[in-house]
Amino acid sequence: MAERLLVGEQGGWDVQGLGPIEVRGEAAIGRLLFAHGAGAGQDSVLMESLRDALADVGVQTLAFEFAYLQQMRREARRRPPPRIDHLVDELARWRDSVSHPDIPAPWLGGKSMGGRAASLLAARDQSAGLVLCSYPFHPPGKPDILRLSHWPLINCPVHVLQGSRDPFGTREELGALELPEGVAIHWLEDGDHDWKPRRASGRRQGELIQEAAGSIADFMAAHR
Repeated sequence: MAERLLVGEQGGWDVQGLGPIEVRGEAAIGRLLFAHGAGAGQDSVLMESLRDALADVGVQTLAFEFAYLQQMRREARRRPPPRIDHLVDELARWRDSVSHPDIPAPWLGGKSMGGRAASLLAARDQSAGLVLCSYPFHPPGKPDILRLSHWPLINCPVHVLQGSRDPFGTREELGALELPEGVAIHWLEDGDHDWKPRRASGRRQGELIQEAAGSIADFMAAHR
């Protein structure tokens, strides 16, 4: 897989022992190994649209699905994700499969649970950078149960893209938090966990996705 990236190939392949991966866009700014959330895979509207938007602004995405979701697709039935530490180990194997000494290390990222796994891996092994979309700062309705104990161990640039109404961490709930140095939050006005604004806001999900992609590209470019 890394050899394909080295020569600039794009497309979909099967990585032995891990599963399918899709490489989309040219890495004019950088590469992003991008994980999905707990309930939906890489074919969700948000994930597909964001990867297209990132390709348009020079960020290459490497999209895969965790083994439990691959099993869900084979069996055509829902199943819960495994413990987060198992996903972190699986993400590490994906990272290793797309890494090559002659190309820059990929940034890690993902939506919700996928972003949490990426942040835990960065805290454990370090990373070139993190892009966290709809980060699950806390379970919905439980703002006192924060999932940030590992963040002080992260030693790389961190860019968070968060809907201002996200039940996993609203702008009001996070306003009083002191986040580690190097963490930047870009608020997507009136967006929910899938960056869908209310109709009364006058905005649309596609607009927020385009805004997020531009912000990601600017942040990655500033930290090359």
